[in-house]
Amino acid sequence: MYGNNVNIYLPRPALIKEVLVENTQIKTFILSFVDKDYNRSFTYAPGQFMMVSVPHCGEAPISFSSSPSRPGTIHLSIRKAGKLTDAIHELEPGNVVGLRGPYGRPFPMDLLKKKDLLFVAGGIGLAPLRSVINFCLDRGPSYGRKIILYGSRNPADIAFKDDFKTWGRRDDVTFQLTVDEAAPGWDGPVGVVTSLLDRVDLDVTTSCALVCGPPLMIRFTLAALSDLGFADDAIITTMERHMKCGVGVCQHCHMDSKLVCVDGPVFSRAELSALKVMELLS
Repeated sequence: MYGNNVNIYLPRPALIKEVLVENTQIKTFILSFVDKDYNRSFTYAPGQFMMVSVPHCGEAPISFSSSPSRPGTIHLSIRKAGKLTDAIHELEPGNVVGLRGPYGRPFPMDLLKKKDLLFVAGGIGLAPLRSVINFCLDRGPSYGRKIILYGSRNPADIAFKDDFKTWGRRDDVTFQLTVDEAAPGWDGPVGVVTSLLDRVDLDVTTSCALVCGPPLMIRFTLAALSDLGFADDAIITTMERHMKCGVGVCQHCHMDSKLVCVDGPVFSRAELSALKVMELLS
């Protein structure tokens, strides 16, 4: 994305166009690059990420929660988790942040074609899967059924509610939601997101499962999907590691023999098993 004479570590200014409040901890920032020509040519793939920076507050990797099939703006859904993200949450439309990227290995969209897709997400983990889901929906018959299982800690923490309404109106999408802890007025399922797998009706031999969420949730979900009969190479997830450069130079995000920033963040269960890093999902 950068020309030969451009410093790859230099962020490009991006304007915040809109801020969507998902819950008390998560906001979705809709942005466009200040350079209009660059903004028109910019593209990415589901599963990739940007390095986001605010002066004097640092820089961090944030996955795309928008789909490249809807150009013009990008969505970055950000959970408050420290100095930088706290500062970003204070920003409003009209403010500017620094962006560099896209980086990382994306989801294998060609491999997923013509297959039924099971999405299992927990909390902010729905953000990168949202990119895949909307990409698949925009490509119509290129992809099969979409079954989306989403788990939240409690009803107040549920994010991306507007998407649920949109997905629920489609014949090719099945959406189910659960919470770990109920609250007054909640009449839906209660339990961890893997408890929804008992309600899923699909042929695991012609399906792929995509998983994203907290490490412990990923660990138990990968095991549950294997028990259902999914092949290891048909189970795809994302890995998080603290990143400094995003381009494989500092090697801060090493994971056995791989670097999450360039070899990931997307990995199949087969790849994780070969790396012998399953114990890190805890």
